[in-house]
Amino acid sequence: MKVEQIYTGCLAQGAYYIVSGDQAAIIDPLRETKPYLDRAAKDGVKIKYIFETHFHADFVSGHIDLAKATGAPIVYGPTADPKFSAYIAQDGEQFTIGDCMLTVLHTPGHTLESSCFLLTDEEHKDYALFTGDTLFIGDVGRPDLAQKAAHMTQEELAGLLYESLQKKIIPLSDNVLVYPAHGAGSACGKHMSKETISTIGNQKKTNYALRADLTKEKFIEEVIEGLLPPPNYFPMNVKMNKEGYDAIDQVLKRGIHPLPVNDFEASANNTNALILDTRSPEIFVKGFIPNSINIGMDGSFAPWVGALIPDIKQKILLVTMPGKEEEAVTRLARVGYDHVIGYLKGGFQSWLDNKKEIDMIESASASTLAGIINDQSLQLVDVRKPDEFGTEHVSMAQNIPLDFINDHMVDFSLSKPIYIHCAGGYRSTIAASILKSRGFDNVINIDGGFNEIKKTQIPTTASIS
Repeated sequence: MKVEQIYTGCLAQGAYYIVSGDQAAIIDPLRETKPYLDRAAKDGVKIKYIFETHFHADFVSGHIDLAKATGAPIVYGPTADPKFSAYIAQDGEQFTIGDCMLTVLHTPGHTLESSCFLLTDEEHKDYALFTGDTLFIGDVGRPDLAQKAAHMTQEELAGLLYESLQKKIIPLSDNVLVYPAHGAGSACGKHMSKETISTIGNQKKTNYALRADLTKEKFIEEVIEGLLPPPNYFPMNVKMNKEGYDAIDQVLKRGIHPLPVNDFEASANNTNALILDTRSPEIFVKGFIPNSINIGMDGSFAPWVGALIPDIKQKILLVTMPGKEEEAVTRLARVGYDHVIGYLKGGFQSWLDNKKEIDMIESASASTLAGIINDQSLQLVDVRKPDEFGTEHVSMAQNIPLDFINDHMVDFSLSKPIYIHCAGGYRSTIAASILKSRGFDNVINIDGGFNEIKKTQIPTTASIS
């Protein structure tokens, strides 16, 4: 038996490849199917089943394309109602993969159809639990995403999640491995660990949601406390996962379309396409196509796209580093942004070579900021998350988290310079590019962000360790 966790850092997502004998199963695959097909071909095995723990909100699964490519059925737990052919399993139903067995454990709470899959090895011993978004390392799935579809409150869903944990997961042996669908960085939970594998026993000791003395009422209170609104793209990803989508090959063919400078410019002017520049922030600030948005591929690219581009059907024109075009289109498709219509052939250098207009973002050092920190005309905006801001921040700074910057344009003054920072510079460059595209010309990005600010004499709130 072989179990491989295929972890994608950008999405903080874990898919799973299980092999026993000449058969394999895939759990929660990403949009692109080639990695799974390649593994099966290399191992000389047949993909027998594709298991989905629930209708994912934060990424588009590859279940439909993978089923078409392999003939394997898509398996959901009880109450799932997809709009395509799938097998809806009963609670406790078992599926054989070679000499191993996967048992369905229906664990509603995150969503109503949420299910875990318990893997029993060749010796008929419980080996691992694939928990989806029901149980994370250090956390559990948020219970507020399925309220509308379930016709339930988040409190009622949290109550279901408590019962699922108590009846289906806590009774399992302490040595059973825990393989979750997500880790730290995902918006599907609050306190997820950077670790991506644990055991039931370890989670009973360290996960607040599995405390032995935790009552249902206290669980509901704690699991709901501090939940931020989910990204706007979540419901649209659920819809795609439930109803279907264009084949990934079609999306790639449409998006990997080189456009010479003049054609790129014409497309931008005639289609209302958004120009998305995926170069690193350090390169972007030195020169970019006017009104383009920067979300660098070296960071949490896809989740930030989902959080900041409201319309999942938005037409997109790409500016990438040469050779990164296919990767950009693929990573956009993972979160359902399927409408890339082309990329700038030759990259930004071709734009410069054709002497087209460019824009830049002014930068300032933390020491420069220290010299003007008492200027009353200065707007200082911290775009870190509220918990980061609450831990320590510049005393006079205003916190507008990047996730919600589109909703706070009225909070910025056109008549005053806007100094903007995050922790290190990635998020503040995204924010600065959005502000520039909305007509805020006097935007200054603080080099090195709060990491550098802390080295100066700029007054900050007391650090909370």
